[in-house]
Amino acid sequence: MRIIAIRTLREYWQQHPDVEQPLRAWYANAKRSVWKSPADVKTSYRNASIVSADRVVFNIKGNDYRLVVAIDYSYEVIYVRFVGTHRDYDRIDAKTI
Repeated sequence: MRIIAIRTLREYWQQHPDVEQPLRAWYANAKRSVWKSPADVKTSYRNASIVSADRVVFNIKGNDYRLVVAIDYSYEVIYVRFVGTHRDYDRIDAKTI
């Protein structure tokens, strides 16, 4: 998969160093994955939440952080839409961000 906005992840982990390794691990795994449907994502990440046909929420670092992505399965592209703490996540709408 091609991941758009690694810069967003990098900027976040520079401000929150404790999440750098978990985000790097997610990035490496997602990059080498080939997800054709939400079911494929759930196979790789059982704790991922499928919010809509193209939105997925990943729990990062034992659910301390949340990562919201939009996935275009046909083009094999992941767009990073949000990364933040669980508290920050509660203030957004994962379907529209």
